[in-house]
Amino acid sequence: MTEDEILSEFRASEALLEGHFKLSSGKHSGHYLQCARVLMNPDRAGRLALALAQKIPREIRNEIDVVVSPAMGGIIIGQEMGRALGKDAMFLERPEGEFHLRRGFRIEPGAKVLMVEDVVTTGLSSREAIAAVGREGGEVIAEVSLVDRSNGSADLGVPFFPLIDINFPTYDEEDLPEELAAIEVTKPGSRAA
Repeated sequence: MTEDEILSEFRASEALLEGHFKLSSGKHSGHYLQCARVLMNPDRAGRLALALAQKIPREIRNEIDVVVSPAMGGIIIGQEMGRALGKDAMFLERPEGEFHLRRGFRIEPGAKVLMVEDVVTTGLSSREAIAAVGREGGEVIAEVSLVDRSNGSADLGVPFFPLIDINFPTYDEEDLPEELAAIEVTKPGSRAA
């Protein structure tokens, strides 16, 4: 898929929002990508996962044993990536602040894991999820995401292959532009920050 085709999928699903948003990273932005909307259609989610799978170099793709994603945002795209790669997919949860496998999920010792996220902004959630996989006995060998909002700055400690880079400006709370500060803030992310 081309960048225009990918953005067209986001626009068609009304997943590209404008307003004043507090991101899960704590930063503020005038734009938000609601990946849950772009993934709510199974055919669209499948197309995006296939395009994302094609971004992974063959030598890495051939090593993947299992797909893992963090709840909530990564669950749907993680499942679709599992389907695209012909691998099992499971997800991490953090009911008490730290990611863990639950629901009977387990990673075989030494398993090679592909981490799948919907959006990466600072990489904090990804690093926490990667650390959790290590605690569970697996080794994350790469990460993919639908969207990289980090402007290429997220250091995940593993090769990272986003489907698209979208770099809307983000701001610290004390540095909000006047026009953004005048709009009531919405917290659409998965963290109660």
